[in-house]
Amino acid sequence: NIRCKDTYHMKLNPKHFVRILVLGLLIGHAGIAVPSDIINWRSFDEGMVLSKIEKKTVFLHFYADWCGFCRKMANTTFKDPDLVRYLNENFMPIMVNTDREPETAGSYGVVGLPYTMFLTEQGEPILSVPGYIATDTLMSMLKEINGIKAGS
Repeated sequence: NIRCKDTYHMKLNPKHFVRILVLGLLIGHAGIAVPSDIINWRSFDEGMVLSKIEKKTVFLHFYADWCGFCRKMANTTFKDPDLVRYLNENFMPIMVNTDREPETAGSYGVVGLPYTMFLTEQGEPILSVPGYIATDTLMSMLKEINGIKAGS
């Protein structure tokens, strides 16, 4: 007689369970690239550390909730699937709310919003772009900056 079981039971030593859980959390926290339809925004501190580890150029975007053009970028530019994929794969996306982190915005000379910067993985400025950026324009910028990094 062959019997079918409706569930599969695996015995796992509690020590191994904790190790697997911790490993899963570390992998998730380390910014392993996962296909996504949303930008994998990082906090400023986390993103700057990860950019060095992952050797990625920083895409630093400053915004505020009250900023109309910031909302427009969030709802159009940052929703384009090709742009999202390219940004996640090739850059370290960092988003900073200037109302919550005025000192960070001040340290980069942000006086108007939205404000976007490209930084080397060491945090050195490459390019600053004030104002709204349309999808096609931003995609061209991303490819150009990525090409400079690649040496092409």
